Amino acid sequence: MRTTNGLDIFLAEPQRYLQNRRFALLANQSSVAADGRYSFEALCAMGIFPERLFAPEHGLFGTEQDQVTVQDTTDGFTGLPVRSLYGQTLQELHPKPQDLDGIDVVIVDIQDIGCRYYTYAWTMAFVIAACARRDIAVIICDRPNPLGGEVVEGNLIKAGFTSFVGAYPVPVRHGLTLAEMALFLNATEKWQAKLEIIRMQNWQRGKLFPQTQGVWIPPSPNMPTFDTAVVYPGSCLFEATNISEGRGTTRPFEIVGAPFIDPKRYAAALNALQLPGVYFRPLYFRPTFHKYQDQVCGGVFIHVTDVSQFAAYYTGLWMVKIARELYPDQFAWRTESYEYVTDILAVDLLTGSAEFRNVVEKGDDLATLYANWQKEADEFRIKRADFLLY
Repeated sequence: MRTTNGLDIFLAEPQRYLQNRRFALLANQSSVAADGRYSFEALCAMGIFPERLFAPEHGLFGTEQDQVTVQDTTDGFTGLPVRSLYGQTLQELHPKPQDLDGIDVVIVDIQDIGCRYYTYAWTMAFVIAACARRDIAVIICDRPNPLGGEVVEGNLIKAGFTSFVGAYPVPVRHGLTLAEMALFLNATEKWQAKLEIIRMQNWQRGKLFPQTQGVWIPPSPNMPTFDTAVVYPGSCLFEATNISEGRGTTRPFEIVGAPFIDPKRYAAALNALQLPGVYFRPLYFRPTFHKYQDQVCGGVFIHVTDVSQFAAYYTGLWMVKIARELYPDQFAWRTESYEYVTDILAVDLLTGSAEFRNVVEKGDDLATLYANWQKEADEFRIKRADFLLY
């Protein structure tokens, strides 16, 4: 049975929820109704006009690549003003006070992918916190977690390692929908925001995105398919290295590699680990942009053979560790600024502490570290229970 998203329930009776309140809308190109129209387009066609739109990282239509500043603009479809929540500074990740002037309620409708690194949940969180300070209500039109709501994987962010790829202490795979995340953070961060949730219909926690019978709208430029979302919690770690995460190819995050990697050697070492639900196929590729643009790279394609067994984060950790073991002289951690942070390595921001990097550099046992991290995931599973909607 097809899942009905919160947006479609909202659009069926918008004034039931708006009550003639002045509103803004946090959305992007993934904010699409069942009939294919964008949320803001559908509302304007009804004669219901937002005061303004808020756009997350990548912009209203996902035209900008990762970590590219997004400017305020005007939507070409509706003529509505668009305020960017991905500017040049940390402060510009939050709504400006004047952007909330004249607003009674902010509606949130955006497709997340269920991974801590993905920034849309934190944009939502910053909007909620800002609205709470102004006594402005927030309506969350809920959408599925594409990775389902059952699996919780990975450690929590440690104090001192928060960033825009991990603003609050949740696991890498948290198993929450955006509405559930909003309820969880509103309680644990004590914002006391006025939250109104429009739940989905016909979604159960065991459903992955294909089982919702929905249409996959790429929520960001390098998230073209559901298969990308499945591997992303692991292969995104390569952003923190000098190994390509496949940007500039047609299968980002499913392809990783670098000019110094022997693909057969790397694939053989990874397949020898017998990680559950995955096979690594050796290949060569040539990125058209990003790392190693126009250079031939050796690497692997991550084939998920059993999504129910595949541990994306654990797999990604091993992939990074093996790459460093095989190529210690060529492998390097990213040292450039990453998501507005200049004094902490990107790998530590993504993994939430220096623990993984220390294991890799010292050659220590990864399985032991991961087992300890899963205890944190189990504790989070208990903590989140009061906020589950499905």
